[in-house]
Amino acid sequence: MEFQGASFQNLGSWLLRLARLDLTVFDDVKDDVSATVPTLTVAVVASFLSGLGSWLWWTFQDFPKGGGDVFVKSFLLGSILQVGVWFLWVYVAAMILSRGLGVTADLNRLLRTMGLAFAPMSITVLMLVSFLTVPFGVIAIAATVALTYVAIQAATDAEPHQVMLANIVGFVIFAVVLGILANISEVYNTGGLAPGLFFFNLNP
Repeated sequence: MEFQGASFQNLGSWLLRLARLDLTVFDDVKDDVSATVPTLTVAVVASFLSGLGSWLWWTFQDFPKGGGDVFVKSFLLGSILQVGVWFLWVYVAAMILSRGLGVTADLNRLLRTMGLAFAPMSITVLMLVSFLTVPFGVIAIAATVALTYVAIQAATDAEPHQVMLANIVGFVIFAVVLGILANISEVYNTGGLAPGLFFFNLNP
């Protein structure tokens, strides 16, 4: 317990370094077994903040009803589903590198570094500001993709083009699955079982 407690105490420092774009933080967490739970917690919390953002957006739009549905479908279920799809992103990246490209890619190392790299997704909590919904959503996704590239690079010996391929394929699957979920159990033809910017069903 003290072992994990120490890592949670370090978590604030890791996030602060990440905010300062001190990317050497990934080198510190990749082999730190005690960092596994804290960095996975970052991915979980970021997902729930993302879901909170889409629910607050709905709430501040003064829609006559549907807030309860959005709370359950976007904030609760959507956030949980996004965590699962994020795991799929990490797994796909690891499999492409290890089985597809023959690069040593330890899944646990990737979970730690990519968990920390998922922190920018929490920016989507700010999408409640209606005229900044799309900018905040896009910034969060772009920053997350950029940091996951660095995270994979730090956790493996892959070449830059290999990292880019694995990360892009993993992200595309992440985005497509969440896009599909946005079309499931929709609330007033607006969005479904996905959090943040992915909540919205953009189909006409």
